[in-house]
Amino acid sequence: MTVWEAVAIFAAGLAAGAINAVVGSGSLITFPALVAFGVDPVTANVSNNIGLVPGSLTGAYGYRAELAGQRDRLLRLGPASAIGALIGGILLLFLDPDVFHVVVPVLIAVACVLVVVQPRLNARLAARREQSDPHGGVLLWLSVLGAGIYGGYFGAAQGVLLIGLLGSLLPEPLQRVNAAKNVLSLIVNATAAVLFVFIAPVDWWAVLAVALGSTVGGFVGARVGRKIPAPILRGVIVCVGIVAIFKLVYG
Repeated sequence: MTVWEAVAIFAAGLAAGAINAVVGSGSLITFPALVAFGVDPVTANVSNNIGLVPGSLTGAYGYRAELAGQRDRLLRLGPASAIGALIGGILLLFLDPDVFHVVVPVLIAVACVLVVVQPRLNARLAARREQSDPHGGVLLWLSVLGAGIYGGYFGAAQGVLLIGLLGSLLPEPLQRVNAAKNVLSLIVNATAAVLFVFIAPVDWWAVLAVALGSTVGGFVGARVGRKIPAPILRGVIVCVGIVAIFKLVYG
């Protein structure tokens, strides 16, 4: 890897870290960049996942104020993300990639719809939530497990999917949902990264460049994202989701 390639990948990591903190889908920048510079697609996917872990950490730390009071919830949902990530990582290494090409865009589209209808859906579900588990119950646990499988497998637009699920099934404003999303995404990325380090091909120079960029980007994204009003943030999430669908279907 040349110096200029490393700089370009660092810049991609910077953008990805910021986008992941605000919405998710940073992999749509870093993964194509690694492939464009000659990294094998599977190695690029693995290296990208490992490199984005520090950015996920700084993004989650940047939302620490919005995480207040969510400890028990995340302790319940965290294992679902970890188990899902392990399953997804194994699928990445052993399953035909074409299997998910049809399913993934549909999942992202559903997530975008959930984000759009979330305020109205929350109002309809409010009375039911008062009599049910405030942490989302079994339905949310299984949904987070499914998002973790997807995140461990590829991860692009994982944040959009998680925001759609969490926002629809939890009685929380969007910024607190986003904070929980950042922690669960961190668990998915970190779990898959541990798996990949031991059993997958890794380009460590690519990991370093992405990690340095995403670390800075996570801080920047968290500072910006926390100030975005909910309606605008909702619009950004949907736009990112649409771009993700387009790239996955036509890219």
